[in-house]
Amino acid sequence: MNRIQSLFANKKRGILSVYFTAGYPNLNDTVPTLEAFEKHGVDMVELGIPYSDPLADGPTIQESSTIAIRNGMRIEVLLSQLKEVRQKVSIPIVLMSYFNPTYLYGFERFCKQASEAGVDGLIIPDLPAYEYETTYKPIVERYNLSFNMLITSDTPDERIRKIDELTNGFIYMVSSAATTGGTSSMSDAQMDYFKRVSEMKMNNPLMVGFGVHNQQTFAEATTYCNGAIIGSAFIRAQKNGEDVDTTVKKFVSSITGNQ
Repeated sequence: MNRIQSLFANKKRGILSVYFTAGYPNLNDTVPTLEAFEKHGVDMVELGIPYSDPLADGPTIQESSTIAIRNGMRIEVLLSQLKEVRQKVSIPIVLMSYFNPTYLYGFERFCKQASEAGVDGLIIPDLPAYEYETTYKPIVERYNLSFNMLITSDTPDERIRKIDELTNGFIYMVSSAATTGGTSSMSDAQMDYFKRVSEMKMNNPLMVGFGVHNQQTFAEATTYCNGAIIGSAFIRAQKNGEDVDTTVKKFVSSITGNQ
């Protein structure tokens, strides 16, 4: 059982996962941010590898990726930064990348070095399920990484079942057809979607992402699902924040209500 599976085995509801872009706002903020997350009660981290064409991401994450790349963040730099992170941080770390950077780096080399650095899982939203199953799944499993796949409200039930079969961490429920960074409440249609999928009794836990940005939307997203992922709202907090520890403390408190 890896750290992701252990988390869901021990905590069934209200799981808070926060996304941030590696190398933003400063190149060497990655490990201090991970340490602050653990200190202030974040359950899991989605660590984004900056990419020049982040198709699923809204303007906030796009801007953070541009700045991180300008700061010099690359896959090899990030994996080097993470080499000693497990001496300081025990919460699950999920790397999020688009497929092209991992392919150019060497997919097996990427998985091997990520695993050696203490990474627990991957999210690669543009890697199709068929290609994953037929070509890349054995590599991911060889290095004991979980692979976490995405669904939307338009995903047919048969395909959701297939994704549940291929996933071995959690299912990432995209809450809307838009990119990341929404700022409205969850609609009745979104709540119906969360409820419908939760009633399918999947093998994997359900995490809602896209549009979760404050205490209200976190509560709405976790009404029927195990937890939620917040990205753009945290990056906005980083942009307008103070030091890393204070920014993380204030942000987590704003979501959980804990002081």
